[in-house]
Amino acid sequence: MNKYKYEVIIYWSDEDEAFIAEVPELPGCAADGATYEEVLNNLEIIIDEWIETAQELGRPIPEAKGRLLYA
Repeated sequence: MNKYKYEVIIYWSDEDEAFIAEVPELPGCAADGATYEEVLNNLEIIIDEWIETAQELGRPIPEAKGRLLYA
């Protein structure tokens, strides 16, 4: 996960019986996994695919802003 600087939110989902990782700066970018390590490894693949797809469609790639603040 070191190659990306995006904020990642990880939480446990009882419904999915898995950890879920989301990248708020990349809409719809999320992954799941049985462990923290697995969800982070899966998320790196999904981020790569998200960026690749955005490039193919000519969409902008958001710059990582680091920690986002919520109300």
